[in-house]
Amino acid sequence: MVQNRTTLKKSKKTTSRRQKIADLQVNQPVHRLEVVLLRIYPRRMVYSEHYVGPVAAACGRDETGLVGIVLWGDQIQRVQVGDILVLESGWCRERNGELVVSTGRHGRLNVLGR
Repeated sequence: MVQNRTTLKKSKKTTSRRQKIADLQVNQPVHRLEVVLLRIYPRRMVYSEHYVGPVAAACGRDETGLVGIVLWGDQIQRVQVGDILVLESGWCRERNGELVVSTGRHGRLNVLGR
């Protein structure tokens, strides 16, 4: 019984370090998600109460599935199709029945490589 609890704790710890797309849940935080960038759609300008600037939709994948990505401001220029992206401290939402992730205001987007 004690071994099962230890194993359970270890698996939770691993999950919090690196999430998979299949593990994402709507309206829950994204702690660390690594994806390969498949496509970037044309950027557009947004003028809202909370944000003014460029935004671009994108999509990425890992071994468990596909996810939409929202790129903000300078993130659009920093990434290219084929890049391995790491989203940290972001959020996950649902749009038109599909999952979408973003760094939001406080998260980070890093490019690991191409």
